[in-house]
Amino acid sequence: MSSIAITKETYLEWYELMLLLRRFEEKAGQLYGQQKIRGFCHLYIGQEAVIAGAMSAIKKGDSMITAYRDHAHPIALGMSPNVAMAELFGKATGCSKGKGGSMHFFDKENKFFGGHGIVGGQIPVGAGIAFAEKYLGTDNVNICYMGDGAVRQGALNETFNMAMLWKLPVIFVVENNGYAMGTSVARTSNTTDIYKLGLGYEMPCMPVDGMDPVAVHNAMDEAVQRARKGEGPTFLEIRTYRFKGHSMSDPQKYRTKEEVEEYKAKDPIEIVKAQIQKEKWATEEWFDEIAAKIKAQVDEAVKFAEESPWPDPSELYTDVYVESDYPFIKD
Repeated sequence: MSSIAITKETYLEWYELMLLLRRFEEKAGQLYGQQKIRGFCHLYIGQEAVIAGAMSAIKKGDSMITAYRDHAHPIALGMSPNVAMAELFGKATGCSKGKGGSMHFFDKENKFFGGHGIVGGQIPVGAGIAFAEKYLGTDNVNICYMGDGAVRQGALNETFNMAMLWKLPVIFVVENNGYAMGTSVARTSNTTDIYKLGLGYEMPCMPVDGMDPVAVHNAMDEAVQRARKGEGPTFLEIRTYRFKGHSMSDPQKYRTKEEVEEYKAKDPIEIVKAQIQKEKWATEEWFDEIAAKIKAQVDEAVKFAEESPWPDPSELYTDVYVESDYPFIKD
């Protein structure tokens, strides 16, 4: 059982957060189609329970790091949707000054240490953040997210060994949506129960229903408490599903429409809403108010992004090296 009780307030917070993430991503998809957002764009639609269940199990000071499907994590941690949308637009007011785009969000203030484009590149960095917390004597925990394709990277094995050896306060989370970029786990891995990879390092590990924020909350809370006690890392395979493709350019020929519809029937937002209604924790007016509030937030984010300035050309030479007077060759 979770050490953090799941209450009426938890459900209401889950619903509002997941609906905000869903509407933000839906709007991002629309704007991508209008070519107001360029480059790569990986949406989180369908996976919202993974974040909602984690947020109710962690505290201020804990950090997250993930791959390039990275819009939801920082918004959940406290990043303004305005700043997030501005980054998607490539504007100077974005979280990475318009220089990161969809795949490279970053928010030091809210302890979101990035979306990372190199597959698996964030795994050792997440352990490094956890090492820093242990070295500094805090009880903060890092949650290191990765996709199911990233577990085939060699860096995962090196990191797992080190994290267990040094009992680092890190929770490794595979957001297993079944297909990596577009190839099923069964075609790329001899081990389809990904969580079992932790057994080789005697790392506590388990599968988790990623369409249910309750299951995510309970598993995450157990892992967080273990990490805070100095007992080391946990490896969670959170089995989720993306309702959209890998990216906006994905034709999705690797799965059937029937399969997608099957998972849409398990939409975590609708499941949480149904529970709230069953328990009579909120009125229909409340749901309408939340919907209107979130629509206004997303509309404001788009307005902010559209009205924000582009980065000055001189920004090409900032945030690259620590040295402020680095001798760039500019001719």
